[in-house]
Amino acid sequence: MKARRSSERTALVCEDVPMPCLANPTAPATAWSISGGSLEALKWVGLVLMTGDHVNKYLLQDASPTLYALGRMVMPLFGFALMANLARPGAFEAGIHLRVMRRLAVFALLATPAFVRLVGWWPLNILVTLGLATLIVWLLECGGAVARVAALIAFLIGGALVEFWWPALLCCLGAWGFARRPDAVRMLLWALAAASLSVVNGNFSALAVLPLILGARHVDIPLRRCRWVFYAYYPAHLSLIAVVLRPA
Repeated sequence: MKARRSSERTALVCEDVPMPCLANPTAPATAWSISGGSLEALKWVGLVLMTGDHVNKYLLQDASPTLYALGRMVMPLFGFALMANLARPGAFEAGIHLRVMRRLAVFALLATPAFVRLVGWWPLNILVTLGLATLIVWLLECGGAVARVAALIAFLIGGALVEFWWPALLCCLGAWGFARRPDAVRMLLWALAAASLSVVNGNFSALAVLPLILGARHVDIPLRRCRWVFYAYYPAHLSLIAVVLRPA
């Protein structure tokens, strides 16, 4: 049992990466590690904070500054969880990026009616933001000048269309870079990217995510992965809020 736990902590948690892919010789040898349960716990924290933020925003008309501030941690938390999965050795070869993009596209579409009711047609909801970040990372992983130019175009144009705009994409890319090859420079770039969300949020609450994530790697929380819960919860809870707000 101890040996199994130890092996589980040697790599980032990734959705659907088969075990043979962990031996991918071309992956960064210094990839950052966190236990599967701890990463899952971070996602649950993000889900709770997101729920509080949306209740505060849509049902309470932003009556609670505390819920608003805590809600600014949600995007970088889920962004990190996604990027940590994509940074795991073997993820690209296993086709994880493409599967994640398909799932995000499906649930982003399911969330669109409620999101349009609550926010409008622009910007596109956060699942599209995460899908776009995944696309950019996939293009960068493909390598080559054409793919890099395509990634830049996706960043510049797509960033104008999605929720939290370019700062969200920078935050995701900063987390991905750090998870792949953790060092002081990449840590600083990730922190600066998270700080750039203050342009959208009006505060620096997103930076609180970094010590939370760094601290989580030193504990092993016994939680099982519930992948579909996090995908489905977003359109489900937005739809419920939209129904509650529907005029009589």
